Amino acid sequence: MAILPIIETPDPRLRVISTPVDKVDDDLRKLIDDMFDTMYDAPGIGLAAIQVGVAKRVLVIDLQEPEEEDGPVVRKPLVFINPEILDPSDEMTVYSEGCLSVPDQYADVERPAAFTARWLDYDGKPHEERIDGMLATCLQHEMDHLEGILFIDHLSRLKKDMILKKIAKMHKERARAA
Repeated sequence: MAILPIIETPDPRLRVISTPVDKVDDDLRKLIDDMFDTMYDAPGIGLAAIQVGVAKRVLVIDLQEPEEEDGPVVRKPLVFINPEILDPSDEMTVYSEGCLSVPDQYADVERPAAFTARWLDYDGKPHEERIDGMLATCLQHEMDHLEGILFIDHLSRLKKDMILKKIAKMHKERARAA
């Protein structure tokens, strides 16, 4: 297991469209395991392979929700290989989204509230099910990465530019401190 470096905007690799996975094998499972380690270390709730420099249609999600109020956080790792969205609902929902590749920035993004998803899991087994709630938002966010899209691309030009300026300032400050 390894913690991989997370690519941050404005790195052009984040704009690459990821290619489908041909076969689920031990090399892919090692990448997935490393992606979980990286996501948990960050910490985050979702990570697409392109965010660690691998242009494959693979993403991991773990909403890490407590089973009960004030209870311990229970990990429920989910793997989506070659995910597809089918039949998105007309109903929309808004969540304040953030991204490990756009650090410390958050904004409201409107997305379909539910949809049917089709994907392969960690073992290459196919799945198809209706998804809603926070998982639907997170899956759509991570799937955007597979198309070279960031959550800030869903914002107005003004909001997007403000976030990009904050990110540029953060990168300059990091460079000065190094």
